[in-house]
Amino acid sequence: MRSFREIPLWKDVTAGQWEDWRWQLDNRITTLEQLQQILDLGEKEIQGLEQCCPPFFRLAITPYYASLMDPGKENCPLRQQGVPTILEQYGNHPSREDQVSPDPLQEEASSPMPGLVHRYPDRVLLLVTDQCAMYCRHCTRRRLIGAAEQARSAEQIQAAIDYIRQRPVIRDVLLSGGDPLLLEDDQLDGMLKQLRSIDHVEIIRIGTRMPAVMPQRINQKLCKILAGYAPLYLNLQFNHPREVTAPAAVACNLLADAGIPLGNQSVLLAGINDCAQVLKELSHQLLKIRVRPYYLYQCDPAPGIEHFRTKVAAGIKIVETLRGHTSGLGVPTFCIDAPGGGGKIPVMPPYLISQTPDRVVLRNYEGKIYTYPEAQQIQRSAGPQGDPLR
Repeated sequence: MRSFREIPLWKDVTAGQWEDWRWQLDNRITTLEQLQQILDLGEKEIQGLEQCCPPFFRLAITPYYASLMDPGKENCPLRQQGVPTILEQYGNHPSREDQVSPDPLQEEASSPMPGLVHRYPDRVLLLVTDQCAMYCRHCTRRRLIGAAEQARSAEQIQAAIDYIRQRPVIRDVLLSGGDPLLLEDDQLDGMLKQLRSIDHVEIIRIGTRMPAVMPQRINQKLCKILAGYAPLYLNLQFNHPREVTAPAAVACNLLADAGIPLGNQSVLLAGINDCAQVLKELSHQLLKIRVRPYYLYQCDPAPGIEHFRTKVAAGIKIVETLRGHTSGLGVPTFCIDAPGGGGKIPVMPPYLISQTPDRVVLRNYEGKIYTYPEAQQIQRSAGPQGDPLR
């Protein structure tokens, strides 16, 4: 991580400005000219910036996250997540035959109204804004994200909350977007207050990438607001150990100290974290700052992100390599969000080899084979000699 004062673009920036999340948001990198003052751009990156941003997906990188990038290496894992390349044209250009669905998970087919996805019976996804602090190049929702850079209208939010209130089956509400933590404090507070007033809403979750890309947003005031609506959970997204910096640790510890459980949802990205050693280190770094590795997602088949996708076998192998070689607490569930609206499907290595009514045969993390006897049915109303059990 370079000091921001080492970068000419920010040589006159004060420490107070740098630590202000609104300054970070207002001064995001959004042009080729700005980025050239920070990084030595390669040909694929320059072509990507000139041809893909726009029309396909806008550019925005927080100064904080840009300062973490290696200025001289195109294959920097953080740089690949924030800087577009010409590879984003694949499956994205309207004249190509290899186009993929802009909505691969069929969220819109499960939306009873704008901004609300009701796929699972007992939980809903509420997309409260289309703005993110940084527009990650692997974003699967790029058909929507960054279009207007604003929160959903108060009328649409109210309609969604009314929908939830009228359906007692809904016990779990996930706020996402965009990033919900880009809402102003009073706006977020009001939304959470309404949701918490609904008796059948048991838990509230928020999906955010803020601790990784703009940890300045996590302050005492925000933590106090979030802590007031327990049980409330935060799902974060760290994809590489280099994102777990000292400022990120401060942000996560503030949240954990406020009693907010933290889980991490990584995306498996080719050339970035498709390596068991990298993800093992990430898990260890996260656990030290009280973030539980939760999901490892297979990258979705969305337009413009084909170059990030790995074979499914790569994810299975990574989980297999982690199991037994680090604590179970640090092994995320490898998961595919099934195209066409099938929902999240966990994918595990083949540990169960065979199964009969009497026994199962298992393989452990070392490849050794073990037999486990199935439970025998006994008459629970009688003892070993036929005497009634007391």
